[in-house]
Parts: sequence; C-alpha cells; structure tokens
Amino acid sequence: MHTKTIEKFQEIAVINLGYAPVGSPLMGVHMYLFDGLLVDTGQSNMAKHALAFLENKRVNRIVLTHHHEDHSGNAALLSARHRAPVLAHPVTAEKMRTPTPICPYQHIMWGSAAPCTVLPYPATIQTERFELTPIHTPGHSRDHTIYLEKNRGWLFSGDLFLGEQIKYFRRDEEMIDQIKSLKRVMALDFDTLFCAHRPAWKNGKAKIQKKLSFLEDLHGRVEALHHKGVEVHRITKELKTSCDRQERWFTLGNVSFEHMVRSSLRGLRHPKAPTPTIPQHRPDQT
Repeated sequence: MHTKTIEKFQEIAVINLGYAPVGSPLMGVHMYLFDGLLVDTGQSNMAKHALAFLENKRVNRIVLTHHHEDHSGNAALLSARHRAPVLAHPVTAEKMRTPTPICPYQHIMWGSAAPCTVLPYPATIQTERFELTPIHTPGHSRDHTIYLEKNRGWLFSGDLFLGEQIKYFRRDEEMIDQIKSLKRVMALDFDTLFCAHRPAWKNGKAKIQKKLSFLEDLHGRVEALHHKGVEVHRITKELKTSCDRQERWFTLGNVSFEHMVRSSLRGLRHPKAPTPTIPQHRPDQT
C-alpha cells in the first residue's frame, strides 16, 4: 500500500511519501522543493510518485541530508531526469558512489539507492530568495547534515529529530554524537522544523530541546548503572519502557533499544567525538 500527501508551507512545496508492502505505511518520507532546490529525494519504492510530484516543476539542484536509502533513493533518477547536480557531505558522496548492501527490511520498506555522483556542498547554498547553510550533525549517521535558512528560521533537519522520545537506534548510531549535534543545533535560531518524517511548522526548537533532554537523561541513567557494575543486558531490561521485539525481529537485530544502551556505553569509553565541521566554500559548486 502507498500513500502520498501534497501540501504547501509558505514558499515550500511538500510531498509526504508512504509505502508498505502490507497495511498502512508506518512512516512517511518528506521531500521539500523551493526555488528549484530539492531537499532529499524519497524512497525508490515510491519513485513514480516522486517523479509525478516534480513533473513540470523546476529542479536545478538536489541536496541530501544523508545517504540512507529513504532520503537518497531517487537521487540518481531525479538528477538524470532534471539534469540537476546532487550536493551533500563528502561522506555521502563516498557512500553514494557505490552504495553498500542494505538489510532485507530496508529493501522491503524503502528500496535501494542507485549509484549516484554527489558533489560536496559549498559553505552556503544560494537560491533566488533564500540562503541555506549546511551544518554537519553526525550521530544518526556519520554524514548527517542539516540545512539552516536563518533569515526565515527554517531548519531542514533530515533525521536529526524523528521524535521527542526515541525508542530505538540502528546498530550504527552514536549517542554522544547525537547529543553533541543536538546541542549545537540548540544554539541556532529557528522555529520551523522540516523533519524528513515528522515536520513541525512551529515550535521546532522546543521539540529539539525535548529530544536532547531525553537522550541526556537516558545517557545519564546508563552511566549510573554502568558505574554500579550492571552489565548491558540488565541495563537494557531495566531502562526499556516499551517492547521492541517486533522491530528487532523485522530488522534482524539492526534496530533495537539495546543499541541505544550500547551506543551510550561506547560514548563512556570514547567520550571525545569529532567536532562537526562545515566544508570550506568552493566557488565552482554553487
């Protein structure tokens, strides 16, 4: 089953694409278009709907928040169709050059991303009316990047937010990096949160603060139990507030609450995460 919702927020054209092989989609994926700039490209399982949304619309450039297949799934297709370059973090470019194999559930839910040429983004991305600043925010993935339009208070946040209280992590997510990225974002001036899955047209910064507080509290509780000598499975059992058996089964263990605990413990052993950076401006890539 698939769903699509098309709407508009001020000057931004928005489409929400949902797909599920059976039943209603669990989570939609948003694409945002303005001044010929497309933010993220949706899942390849919904390629025909992404193409229809952009038909007869101007797409000059595409920016990706990160390489995950629900964000980059149609990058190669849309880039070729509209002759539009794709811009993203250098790590995204590396991963999109030859996408790595993904889990069966990822194929089922989103589909895979085809290889795509991606250029590193400049320090600022100018459109006719707006100026976006890319900000590297690792944690959900190594390449995760948000885009700030400071004059309008807009934040295109990819998967930085997702929800105020996260129930599980992917195996490769990093707790400390996410906390540091969220803290960095709290220093920015914005209100509208163009999240890829759960956008907030107002009070977006307050939602980011709630997620930051939740992760900091969870990390603190993991640390306290760890210092008492409690082992990881017991910490997981004590702190878990909802059952994740279905998610663990469907993803073959790639998604679970225990990954949040293990990520938190990795942060205790290796507390110094790399400082997020913004690549230097390259005039040939504007």
